[in-house]
Amino acid sequence: MKTTSELITRFRQHLKEAEATGIWEEPNWMTLATVGEDGRPDCRVVLLKEVDENGFVFFTNYESRKGRELENFPFAALCFWWEKLGVQVRVEGKVEKVSFEESEKYFHSRPLISKLGATASQQSRPLPSHATFVKEVTVELAKRFINSEVPRPAYWGGFRVKPDRMEFWCKKEFRLHERLRYDLQPDGSWSEGLLYP
Repeated sequence: MKTTSELITRFRQHLKEAEATGIWEEPNWMTLATVGEDGRPDCRVVLLKEVDENGFVFFTNYESRKGRELENFPFAALCFWWEKLGVQVRVEGKVEKVSFEESEKYFHSRPLISKLGATASQQSRPLPSHATFVKEVTVELAKRFINSEVPRPAYWGGFRVKPDRMEFWCKKEFRLHERLRYDLQPDGSWSEGLLYP
C-alpha cells in the first residue's frame, strides 16, 4: 500500500527530472480529457500549475468547452508524457473548482498581456478573425486598464483534479515496459498492482 504523499512525491521526481533536462519548453504540459453531455470524449493540452496531496491544478475559462464539460461531468483524466525519459504518468479523478483565493492569487501573478488575453477571450466560441482578438487585447483592453489592475473575470479560474487512480508507465528494452497502477481505497491508502504493458 502506498500513501498519496508517496505517489505525489514520485510524480514530482519525474517532473523535476523532465525540467532538469532542458529539453521541454513546458515540461508541465499535460493532456486533459473530459466528457461532453453527448458522451463524446474530448482532449486538449493544458499546463499543470500546481500539484500537491490535494491534486493537480490547472486554470482556464469556466465558460470554455472544457469548463462546461467539467461542470456537467466533474471527472477528468490527465496524461503526462516525457518521451526522452521514457515515462508516462496517467491520472484519473474527480474535479472541483479551486478556491476564490487560489484563482485570484494565480491570476494576479500572470503577465499583463496574459491577464488581458484571459479577459478578452470568449474561449471555445466562434471568432471572426485572429486580428479581432489581438486588437481587443492590445488596444482596447490595454487602454482601459492602462493605470489600473486587471480584475480577474468571474468566468476564469482553476480546477483541481483529485486523483483516485494513478498509473506510472516506464519504458523498458524490447517493449517489456513496466506499468504500475494505484487505486485509492476507502481508507485513504492506495492499492498497487502491475499491469501487462
